[in-house]
Amino acid sequence: MSETLTRRQLLVLIAALMATGIGQSLVFAILAPLGREVDLAEVQITSIIALSALVFAVASPYWGRLSDRIGRKPVILIGLIGYTVGTLLFTSVFMAGLTGVLSGLTLYGVALLARCSQSMVMSATSPSTTAYAADSTSTRQRTAAMAKLGTANSLGMILGPAVSGALATLGLLAPLYFAGALAAAAALLVWRALPAIPTPQRLSHDRPRRMKFLDPRIRRFALTAIALFTGFSAIQQTLGFQLQDQLSLSGVKTAQYTGAALMVSAVFTFVVQVTVMQRLKLPPHIFVRTGLGFMALGSLLIAGFANFTMLAGGMALLGTGLGLSMPAITAGASIAVSSEEQGGAAGVISACPAVGFVSGPVIGGLLYPLAPFFPALFSALVFSATVAFLYATAKR
Repeated sequence: MSETLTRRQLLVLIAALMATGIGQSLVFAILAPLGREVDLAEVQITSIIALSALVFAVASPYWGRLSDRIGRKPVILIGLIGYTVGTLLFTSVFMAGLTGVLSGLTLYGVALLARCSQSMVMSATSPSTTAYAADSTSTRQRTAAMAKLGTANSLGMILGPAVSGALATLGLLAPLYFAGALAAAAALLVWRALPAIPTPQRLSHDRPRRMKFLDPRIRRFALTAIALFTGFSAIQQTLGFQLQDQLSLSGVKTAQYTGAALMVSAVFTFVVQVTVMQRLKLPPHIFVRTGLGFMALGSLLIAGFANFTMLAGGMALLGTGLGLSMPAITAGASIAVSSEEQGGAAGVISACPAVGFVSGPVIGGLLYPLAPFFPALFSALVFSATVAFLYATAKR
């Protein structure tokens, strides 16, 4: 098995992940004002993200194991093509809502079905790209390689809000159609430019062992990732409501301000991943604990924000923490398993953010009507408790 991830391979993988990252950040920036435009309640809007994330979490390990069997490239392509088709379906549902063809519970149900169907297939991309990189790097190179892949998602989160704000002037659906076209272009690039690599050696009748979330080798990494994204998503999915209500913004302005806030977070994630994570050779657990500390501080700042500048400072701390934590979590889990289990481990870790997005948005959506600052306080508690858990279990 090759232990050299070439520049060409890396760039194609980054392009694939960046396309999905842009698409996801567009949805996060647009869905709150778009949902309100078609008269969906806050908890309905956040539950669309939460329930589709549950589907993502269930499907992702399957795709990781499938990539162990049939190769990484075919599974990457399945994910990108599924993302393209799913985005067009999801956008068309909201078009029907804006024109009055669908409304009320019918609109909600169809939108939820479309998003869940999209999540089922698009979950193939992340574990297969991560496993592709793991196949092509040594254990010493793994953290830096995962940080480089992490920059793809960060770039997507930077560019997505910028694109969202610009295209929202053409209508709230324009950014979503753009996301579908971008995923299609990424699929074409992977098909033409990404070389296939051999699958791990095993007998043809062997099936990859099912990797569990609570596998002792990766359990602490998986639980930490779930907690991290539970807290992060509780803030992210209520941010649009908070901005619109506190600053009295229109739907388009809300999308633009939400996009700008998410872009600040993504910029800091990107900077950390291309500087700190490439130069410091520290054990993964040091990066994870430090990152969670930054995220707890950022959450407290967001809970009490009085203006957009203060909010941006909190989002910067969140982005810094995410940039430190997630590549280290991915690398730590990859190092802990054998080469034949890279797809399975990558599938589990790729599912963890989705698991966090199941509970975080729902909890945030339920807490927000009680007080706008409750979701951020909840997130600060989650991050702090996770740091305590990591210290308490460090020697086990």
